[in-house]
Amino acid sequence: MTINVIGLGYIGLPTALMFARSGVEVVGTDCN
Repeated sequence: MTINVIGLGYIGLPTALMFARSGVEVVGTDCN
């Protein structure tokens, strides 16, 4: 399973790390 986290700010980055540490493939997308 792959999860795309949109926005890597205060909420998105810790959420992406949580999923990655549990073994899920994570793709992070952020626009500036």
